[in-house]
This record gives sequence, C-alpha cells and structure tokens, in this order.
Amino acid sequence: TNQKMAEEKGVVTIYARKAMKNKLLNRLQMVIDVMHPNKSSIPRKTIAAQLCKTFKAKDEKCVYVYGLKTVFGGGKSSGFAFIYDSLEDALDVEPKYSLIRNGLKQKKQTSRKQRHELKNKKKKVRGSKKAKAGTAAGATVKADKA
Repeated sequence: TNQKMAEEKGVVTIYARKAMKNKLLNRLQMVIDVMHPNKSSIPRKTIAAQLCKTFKAKDEKCVYVYGLKTVFGGGKSSGFAFIYDSLEDALDVEPKYSLIRNGLKQKKQTSRKQRHELKNKKKKVRGSKKAKAGTAAGATVKADKA
C-alpha cells in the first residue's frame, strides 16, 4: 500500500511492506519505507497520521511508529509501525516508554538521587517489606522538606 501526501517542499510517499495481522495482539504490524526527497526527515506524528488515514484506524493514538532510520544522504527512511484494533489493546501490549512517547501516560518526575536512595533502601529488606520501604522513603522525603 502506498500513499502520497503533499507537503510544502515536496511529496512524501509511505510504502508499507511485510504487513501482517497479528491476531494474538490485535494489531497490524508492518515495515514502512518513507520517501522524502529534498527533506532531512519526517516527524513520527506526521507518518502516524498518514497511516491512520490509509489503514482507516479508529484513532491516531492506536498507531505507533518507531525505529526510523534515515539513509545516508537523506531522501529515504525506514522503520516499523503497529496499528492496534482499539486503544485498550494498545494500552495492554505497548511498553510504558512508548505510551509516554505517544502521550497516553505521564512520566514520574522524581529526582535521580531519590530513585537511587529508594533502590538501596529496598536492597536492605526482603519480601513484602520492599513495598513498605518505598512508601516510607517517600514519607521521609516529604517530612524533610516541611
């Protein structure tokens, strides 16, 4: 399946190769080739929007584009794309970093020092006490700031 879209500087063509339906994960997965002459690269969001239109996906958030590599000299990029049947399927299967990248989850904002202190505190306890160590560490940090 190839699709053309007009841009300000030229035409961008997306070719989908090796497309297959993965019934276990409820997604369509494919290798994509993006032809973009006279341009350095194309944003993933633009490619995802075009794939959403082409394959008639329910929502643009069901389309995940990753692994784009631009050929030396520009003009062509290739990567991978997943198009999920529903948003729930995507939330079940996709890793956390990918959901954060697509705006479906928020990244935890903690300092590096806090994460390392918590890790070392958890090393000192065993079993179910590890979870309690995590909450206690958070409580002590808040108490110190007050």
